Amino acid sequence: MKKKGAALLMALMLLAACISQAQAAIAWGSRGSDVIRIQQRLRQYGYMDGPADGIFGQETYDAVIWFQRKNGLKADGVVGPATAAALGISLGGGSTAASSYNESEIYLLARLVYGEARGEPYVGKVAVAAVVLNRVRSASFPNTISGVIYQAGAFDCVADGQINLTPDSDSIRAARDAMNGWDPSGGCIYYYNPATATSAWIWSREVRLTIGAHAFAV
Repeated sequence: MKKKGAALLMALMLLAACISQAQAAIAWGSRGSDVIRIQQRLRQYGYMDGPADGIFGQETYDAVIWFQRKNGLKADGVVGPATAAALGISLGGGSTAASSYNESEIYLLARLVYGEARGEPYVGKVAVAAVVLNRVRSASFPNTISGVIYQAGAFDCVADGQINLTPDSDSIRAARDAMNGWDPSGGCIYYYNPATATSAWIWSREVRLTIGAHAFAV
C-alpha cells in the first residue's frame, strides 16, 4: 500500500508540474488578460498593428515570432517565461517592468542615454540603453549596469564628463523602456557615430541597423 501511495503521489506531482508548465506558456488559441498584455507590448514595441483583443491568432503569432527573432530568442511563436521577460511582462500577473533594477541603476542608465544620445530620435535613445543591457547579459562584458558604463574606454560621455549631466524625462523614460524589454537594436552590443568615430576597430564590427546618427553593431 505504501508503494502504491508513493507512486500515486509521484504521478500527481508530475501532473501538477505539467499543468504548471502549460499555464506558464501562452500560444496560438490562448485568450484572456495575458494575451492582452502580450499584444499591448508587441504594439508598443512596433511588432504588431492590430488591436489588443485578447485572442492569440495569426497576427499575434507572427508578431511574437518577429519579436523573438529580433531579440535572440527561440522563435517558436510561444510566449514562455523567457519571451515574457523580454517583453517586460509576467504571465499570470502584471508587468515585471523595471522592477529587477533599483532606481539608482535606472537613473545611471538614463544619464548614459542623455550623455550619449541627446538629440537622437526617441527610438535611438532606447536602443542606446538596450546596448548597455545587452552588454550586461553578455559574457564579454561586466555583469552590472555600472560596470558596463564605467568600463574603461567604453563610452565617450564618461570620458568627457557628460555622464554627470542631469538626464531629461525622455532619457529616463528610454532607460525604463529598455529595462522593460524593448530592444530596437535587435541585440546589438556596440553603437557608434560613423561621422565622428576614429577607432579603426569599431569599423570592423558588423552593422545591423542605423537609427538616427548611430550605427548599431555586433
